Amino acid sequence: MATTAAPYGLKPLNHVGGTPYAGAVRHISIASGYALNIFNGSVVEIVAAGTLQLAEQAGTAASQFQPGTIGVFVGCSYTDPTSKNKTFSQHWPTGTVASDAMGYVVDDHRVLFQAQADGAVTQAELGENCHFDAAQSTSTGSTTTGNSTSAIDQSEIATTNTFGFRIVDFVEGPDSTVGDAFTDLIIMFRPDGGHSYTNATGI
Repeated sequence: MATTAAPYGLKPLNHVGGTPYAGAVRHISIASGYALNIFNGSVVEIVAAGTLQLAEQAGTAASQFQPGTIGVFVGCSYTDPTSKNKTFSQHWPTGTVASDAMGYVVDDHRVLFQAQADGAVTQAELGENCHFDAAQSTSTGSTTTGNSTSAIDQSEIATTNTFGFRIVDFVEGPDSTVGDAFTDLIIMFRPDGGHSYTNATGI
């Protein structure tokens, strides 16, 4: 509910043009033993080694997403090192040793995501840019639910072109409306470089 602080990172909704998001993901390798949790709803990046990692930034001017920022993590698969069974997980458990680990990433830069702000966002802020309230880390999520707990920083929503996301709409429904205490937003990666596919610089 938008009157309760319960952030959940980024949830894919649909495309900018209004067509439904059909659940398409790209499978990207995670290095065996990668030592950070990656939670469902977290922004992730491809690093020079060609593997997937958590984007350890907030998307601010001082903590900008990197050129390899590729989208939003929605789960993974790997062979469990203990049971030897193929495992499908809501999140990547830090330090998992598995040579076949794959992260599932919503990598389409035209997808819109739902996110919760850590305060009230007004109608006048539609179209402005925003960022997370803290840099993502191994702790910005729940290992119980597997979900991210990152929220959008309401206090610094602005027109500046250095923030990671653009506000394109608000979630309207029985439990959510613009201006709620913890407003649910509809956002996308900033069009001119917030995402690897719109960034002229390679990885």
